[in-house]
Formats: sequence, C-alpha cells, structure tokens
Amino acid sequence: MSPVLLFCILIGYFALLLGVAWATSRNANNDSFFIGNKSSNWMLVAFGMVGTTLSGATFISVPGNVGADAFGYGQILIGYVIGYIAVAYILLPLYYRLQLTSIYHYLDVRLGRRAYQSGAGFFIVSRLLGSTARLYLVVNILQAIILDSLGIPFWLTTLVILGMILMYTYQGGVKTIVWTDTLQTTCMLFGLFACVWFLLDQMGMSMTESLNAMQSQGLARIFTMDVDSPNFWLKQIVAGIFIVLTMTGMDQEMMQKTISVKTLKDSQKNLLSLTAVLVVVLSAFLFLGGLLYLYAPTVGVAATGDKIFPAVVMGHLPAAVQIIFLIALVSALFPSADGAITALTSTFCIDILGIKRRADLSVEAQEKLRRRVHLGFAGLFLLLVMGFKWIDEPSMIVIILKLAAYTYGPLLGLFAFGMLTKRTLADRLVPYVTIGAPILCALLEHYQQYLLGNYRLGLELLILNGILVFAGLFAISRRETVDKVAVTA
Repeated sequence: MSPVLLFCILIGYFALLLGVAWATSRNANNDSFFIGNKSSNWMLVAFGMVGTTLSGATFISVPGNVGADAFGYGQILIGYVIGYIAVAYILLPLYYRLQLTSIYHYLDVRLGRRAYQSGAGFFIVSRLLGSTARLYLVVNILQAIILDSLGIPFWLTTLVILGMILMYTYQGGVKTIVWTDTLQTTCMLFGLFACVWFLLDQMGMSMTESLNAMQSQGLARIFTMDVDSPNFWLKQIVAGIFIVLTMTGMDQEMMQKTISVKTLKDSQKNLLSLTAVLVVVLSAFLFLGGLLYLYAPTVGVAATGDKIFPAVVMGHLPAAVQIIFLIALVSALFPSADGAITALTSTFCIDILGIKRRADLSVEAQEKLRRRVHLGFAGLFLLLVMGFKWIDEPSMIVIILKLAAYTYGPLLGLFAFGMLTKRTLADRLVPYVTIGAPILCALLEHYQQYLLGNYRLGLELLILNGILVFAGLFAISRRETVDKVAVTA
C-alpha cells in the first residue's frame, strides 16, 4: 500500500483524537488535568486503562517474543491477576481514605518529606524510561513502514508525534485521556482480533488446529521447570504479582486514572474489570504470536522478535488488514505516551514543586507553571527516544521489564515499609538507601556468575531491590509508634 495513503490515514486518526479532546476539555482546570475532577466513569476508566497497560510494547513485543519463549509470558499473566486483586483491596482503600491527588503524598504523611520526594523521583525516572522505550518501539515501526520512504527523518517523526500528544492533552489532562484512551483501546483490540481472524483464515485452520500446530512446534509451552532459569515458573508468577503492585498500584499514571473515579467501590470494580479483560487480551496476543510464527515460514518471512508482526502484515497481507494494523499500532502508541506525560507533569508539579502548597501562586500562575512542565517533559521524551534509537534493542519488552526492576524496586520498599511497620525514619538518609539498593542489585547482576553459580537472576531483581530498600530503611529507623498509624494499611 502507498505510504502516502497510510500517512493520510494517520493524520485522519489524529484529527479524530483532537475532536474528542476539544469536546472533553472545555472549562478544564488543574483539577481536571490532575484527577479529572474526580468524576470519571469507572467503566470508561477500566476499558481505557487496557490500552495504557498494554501499550505498543505489548502489541509488538509479546507476539514477537513467542518465538523465543513460547507462551511463557502466561506465567507472568497469572501473577498479574493476583497483583491486581491485591492493589484493589490493599492499596486503593488507603488512597481513598487519604483522598490523595498524588499517591506519593502517602509517603510524606507516613515517612517524611525525603521519602516522599524519593518516591516521586523514582516514579519520574521509571515512567520516563519505560514510556519512552514503548514510544520508541512504535515510532520506529511507523518510520520503517511509512516515513522512511517519504524521506522524513526519525527525529522529526518523534517530534511531530509528541506535538500531537501535547495538542490533545495540553488542556484537559486526565479528563480528556479517559475518553481518548477508550477510543484508542477500541481500535487496538479491533486490530488484534482482526489480525487473529485473518491469519486463521489464510492458513485454513480452526483455533484448535492452530493450537495443535503450535504445540507440535514447541510454541505453546507455558511453564518453564528449570529452577536455575530466569524464566522458572514460580519466579515469573511472583514477579508478575510485584510488577502489578509497583507498575500499577504504586504508579501515579495508573492510579491517577483509577482514583479519578468517584467512589472506592467503583474504583475497585474498575480494576477487577481491567484484570478480566487483560487476561483475555494478553492470551489473544500470545495466540497471535503463535499464528505469526506458523504463518511466516509459509510466505518466506525470516524476521523474528519485534520485527515479525509488521513484516508479515505489511509485506504479505491485504491493504485492508494493513490499514487495520496501522490504526491499531497507533492506538497502542498514544495511550502509553499521553498518560505518562500527564502523570509525570502531575507528579512533578504536586510532589516536587509543591504547586498546591504554594500560597504565592494564583490559580492562573499554577496553570501556567503546569503547562511549562508539560512542555518540558515532552522535550525529555524526545531526547530519550533518540537514545533508545541509538541502543536499538531487538526486543523492547525485555528492556522495559528490566528497567522496571531497578526503578520500581525503591517504590516497593518505601510503600512496604510504611504499610508493614510503625517505625519512624531518619528522613535525611532515605535518598542514600533508595539510590544504594539499585546499585547493589546492578553489581549483583553483573557478577552473578561468580556469586550465584548456575543460577540466573530474572524479574526477581524487582523484589530483591525492594527487600534491600526495606532493610536499609529499617536500619535507619527507630522503634517508635507514630501518630500517623491511621495511614498504615
């Protein structure tokens, strides 16, 4: 299909997003931007969060990784289910009881200002790295299938896409994103199931026949039984639990939308509904991956990893499927970037700059400052995407989960210490603990062949990181019952 036509479709899709943004952002203010005036419909939030949770990395990397790890991602999915239930019934009641706009304010109330700023700081680093990695993956594919042939450089593509995201989030923030994410999730899921149906039809197989074929080729294996492997089933399930606890329950972007729902009960329904949908959708992505690896050899496609999905669709499927794929791909791109920039802006303004504590700033001055911060994070996104372009990792899902182990571990340790103990901290020492623990983890991973023998560290690095932070906080704490016991779980 003509790259010019695909480019026009991309512009038309963006125009639709702008129309939704215009309709939903009228009379918006800072409360609209930060928490959607706490009036979001829980069903819309739940459905829209599917797109945010999955992102372009899931859309491309999960099917692509089936060639290397079969259905092994299903082990992590089991952990996800347990993790979402824990977030719904342990963390959400705490956030609603304290009526939080930023979830990191809990750390301020319970542990102190340095713990609060450390938590917010690690969220900023986590989201910047994770979201830009996801953004890079999709932009790189759009570049390869459309924009290289039009002579448009990669940096300009990234700049224009970030400009698009700024245009429809600049005023409404969360209030707008709840609606745009719903639209984009719909498009992404339609693309997923359309591709599954078409590949089955092309190969003349039923679902049962295709699963049998995957089984015979070793593509349908779920559980890894080798204890020394980074993909050992128990490690993966436990890692899945803690990935959700940290990357959802202790992540301002995900919780910002969840706590924008009016009541705790509806917010819990939001998360449980999200969990049910994710199980179906992620299973479908794994199934799609199996289909791609069955179909690719029949048409001479040798690509693997992140390249196999676009290679099969854009090189060997009809124009209608290519259009569906493009719209689904872009729909996977925007939710992972728009929510991240909005949440990073919220966290920096509220937790780092203390915008709500500053009596010297008028409402107009606060909104002006928030807009400047918003633009600043868009600039950082551009720089980091260019950095990932330079690295050019073949499977971004691996990079994203590895980054999460280092950057979300300190958040896990901070929240766990606040909720599981009643001790008070030497607050000024907290940054040393939260920075030192990831450094120790990096050293352990680097020298693991000398220290651990045949055992290889995987996603359990996240848990180890959290344990080290917890132990360090315990070492700089004293045994004293605090007056803020009401904020512990």
